[in-house]
Amino acid sequence: MSKTTQRIIIGVSAAAVITMLVFFMKDIMVPYIRMELNNDIDGAKELLVSKGLLGCLTVVLVEALQMVVVFIPAEFIQISSGLSYPFYLALLLCDLGVCLGASLIYLLVRVFSFNNDAAAKQEKLIEKIASSQKKDRSTSLLMYLLFIMPLVPFGAICYFASGRRIKYGRYILTVATGVIPSIVTSNLMGAATRYFISNLLPLPVLILIIVGLGALLLASLIFFLNKFYFKENDRTPDSVIYTGIFRVVDILIGKKQRLHFDDALLKDLDGPFVAICNHESFYDFYYLNRFLGDKRAAFVANRHIVTKPGLKKLAAKSAFIPKKLFVPDMVTAVGIRKMLRAGYPVALFPEGRLSITGSPYPIVDDSAGFLKKMKADILLVKIEGAYFANPKWRRRFYRSDINVSGVRIIKAEEAAQMTNEALSAAIAEGISYDESKLGLNRYDKKDMAEGLESILYRCAHCGALYTTKGVGREFVCTECGKKLTFDEYYRFDGEPHTIAEYYERIKAMEAEELDGLSLEAAVKTVIFSVKGRYRTHDRGVCRLTKEGFCYASEDPERSFSVGFDALPALPFSCNQEFETYHDDKLYYFYPEENRRQVVRWALIVDLIKEKQDEQKADE
Repeated sequence: MSKTTQRIIIGVSAAAVITMLVFFMKDIMVPYIRMELNNDIDGAKELLVSKGLLGCLTVVLVEALQMVVVFIPAEFIQISSGLSYPFYLALLLCDLGVCLGASLIYLLVRVFSFNNDAAAKQEKLIEKIASSQKKDRSTSLLMYLLFIMPLVPFGAICYFASGRRIKYGRYILTVATGVIPSIVTSNLMGAATRYFISNLLPLPVLILIIVGLGALLLASLIFFLNKFYFKENDRTPDSVIYTGIFRVVDILIGKKQRLHFDDALLKDLDGPFVAICNHESFYDFYYLNRFLGDKRAAFVANRHIVTKPGLKKLAAKSAFIPKKLFVPDMVTAVGIRKMLRAGYPVALFPEGRLSITGSPYPIVDDSAGFLKKMKADILLVKIEGAYFANPKWRRRFYRSDINVSGVRIIKAEEAAQMTNEALSAAIAEGISYDESKLGLNRYDKKDMAEGLESILYRCAHCGALYTTKGVGREFVCTECGKKLTFDEYYRFDGEPHTIAEYYERIKAMEAEELDGLSLEAAVKTVIFSVKGRYRTHDRGVCRLTKEGFCYASEDPERSFSVGFDALPALPFSCNQEFETYHDDKLYYFYPEENRRQVVRWALIVDLIKEKQDEQKADE
């Protein structure tokens, strides 16, 4: 069949669909709803009877022809029929229409070799979904999957299936049954809307029904995928849950950022490898996943996050490897080795915590020695531009250009010949960054400094504690009156010129006072059990000196002290809490007064650890 003929068929079908939709809305749906609003139930019934076969035929033909056209959504007529007809009749009419459209497509493809360009564009997505399974599946089973998924139009699925080896009887049975969940959902939404219009259903209930129906369809999809389609991919980066998680994140933030990739080094990686990346923002895992593309990696993630109720099973099924922050964890080591042996890359962020200044934290764990034991190539990846887009101290999300680049491959053989110190230095150099000096993005925002006091807690000029405040684009000290203003590149108009430089001045002040320093805070405590299932609430007092960290609980059995050999770092959440593990339990400490101080506790621990490391190096 010639291209011109094919285009004529599509054009005529599209025109017919639009014409019949206009007729259906003008002569049936709108008058029907008007009568419902006026409580003219008898008139509404008489309207449907008067249109009789014509109205029903319109639904069937619109449903059928929109499948041939592909690019016109089926939901229009499905929801409209749910608005206008009883549920059972709307379901029957829509299903008949789908079967008629599927039969037309089968005939066009098999007899006339018809090729719909709109359907051809969807074929790449279908092929990608089909190829993501480890075993070949029947066309029928693949069709069931695609009908439940909201990504591919019914018509495109039928064009794809008609071109494969499948008998018409099996094909049409699959179509007739496979589309029912989607049609039921749309029809019920239409019916619920009809009751809402008739004032028989409150708006919150309507919204709840629509959200519930969408969630039910999604649950059906997940159940089908897990039980019948991707079962062999369970607990790997090829799992449907893994794909779903990143798809949801992509929908939520994908359009908020402009991502740019320099992935030339990926072609030089054949087998499983370890991707090591800097950590600027919470969404770095998403940026790194997008960068890696088809090289789907298992991510090492904060155990407390990925083992929360409701997330634990999802994280396990999608191959997220849990890691206790700054604590030796054999579970993590076993998980990484297992993924590498299965042929999957592993991605990790060795800083272990989000940057607070736009420059890197030191790598405190003995990552180098562990990486050498893995005997895998190491890919160093650098993310730039993400820090100011979403720093941990600011709530608002700024749209930004974000660059993700592969900067170096360290072959397994090369790593084996390096000392742990040399490998650590190579990793630190490869992923080093300073966002304030980069100037990748320009920002003209009114709230650029708001929240900054949660990390720059001390005035860099007079040294006063907790007197700084971010107001609009200005960062001021209420004690000495010093004011700094951000330019469009997030640089101050005076000294210190950047957030990192300001933080370094605070750090220098604290270092000078370190010998006589002693911090104490009354805290409310939340203690998470070993597996994170249970939490215990407690109260007590935390103390920090150069000898170590101490927690004195109201319950003496919960009290403990640790030296800095067992306290590599003290992670924190701005203006909320600082945290640490003890006896495999995770303690969250919330200061009862002045929660800005949590960053100071974390910095003091870092300073003491740095001093100890320098002393060991001198020895």
